[in-house]
Amino acid sequence: EKVAMIHATDLFRPHDDPDDHWDLACVYALAYEGRIDLKAVLCDFPRSGRRNDPDVAAVAQMNYLTGQAVPLIVGTSKPMRSRADVQKDVPEADRNGVRLVLRVLRESSRPVVINITGSCRTIAVAGKRAPSLFAEKCAAIYLNAGTGSRDPVKARRREYNVSLDSKSYAAIFDLPCPVYWMPCFEEFGQQQPNGGWPVRPFGTYYRFRHSDVLPHLSDRVVNFFTFMSRGGRPGKSSAHSTGWLRHLVGPRDREEETRISSTFRNMWCTGGFLHATGRTVCRDGRIVSLDQAGDEAVFTFDPVRVSCRDDGVTHWNPTTEPTNRFIFHVRDTIAYPRAMTTALRTLLARLP
Repeated sequence: EKVAMIHATDLFRPHDDPDDHWDLACVYALAYEGRIDLKAVLCDFPRSGRRNDPDVAAVAQMNYLTGQAVPLIVGTSKPMRSRADVQKDVPEADRNGVRLVLRVLRESSRPVVINITGSCRTIAVAGKRAPSLFAEKCAAIYLNAGTGSRDPVKARRREYNVSLDSKSYAAIFDLPCPVYWMPCFEEFGQQQPNGGWPVRPFGTYYRFRHSDVLPHLSDRVVNFFTFMSRGGRPGKSSAHSTGWLRHLVGPRDREEETRISSTFRNMWCTGGFLHATGRTVCRDGRIVSLDQAGDEAVFTFDPVRVSCRDDGVTHWNPTTEPTNRFIFHVRDTIAYPRAMTTALRTLLARLP
């Protein structure tokens, strides 16, 4: 049976970080495979001082490509004043995202999975408004944010998604539904000389070179990524900046593909998407069901006891007691980047 899903993201054009477009393509690939019923894309409200907007064109492109009709709605623009804030006094438009989440939960015939790959704000407000609904109808929240270090000093360094609204991040841990916590890093520190960050056991980060993935994808999927990477910059024709459909169905944009092929893409969220459909990734990159992976699984979700302060600093310990809190655990830090790249390529190659 398909997994009902809401995808909450900071998907912008021009992009803040292109990983959001790669995540969107993964989610749509799962919908195209018939593994998920994608109910909605919930996009963050743009941060002040930045000249970008929710990328409605990216969602339109993926809808066209896969035959879906998934709506995009923008979340609240107001930060939570406390981790219990239900935002009763915000403008009407700022309530739309919360209403969408609650409506999807109420109307779904089965519990709904929620991905959080950006700010936690709108999901946290919705959960605080209707905790009993979340207890009954939210199958799981996959929380892509934070740092997984148990060192209290290192844990104080706030990861980007947490910094967007630390109180809303903390509020997610209060909700009565299962939370699959996916810290972006185990410890948030300086980049390595090669430009990446180290892969650690309790962080989801990996990266790949575009040339390891793009040649395996269809012309239209490559055009989806090149349209994103142009980010509004003028190309040889105006279609590169404004014609989202003309660019998607046009000739393969080999000029932009060549430009980005030698560059790298940082990724974090892939494992959660697959786990939500009952699957994981083996050390050799195969995508298999959870009950088939055994010791070959390159990551697991381990049961934990976790608490989070209002400033977004977490404290956690493993547990053998019953719990609905789990942390992402990389079981083989050497094999993990290669395995996840292979799995990502396999998944996206299935898009038409």
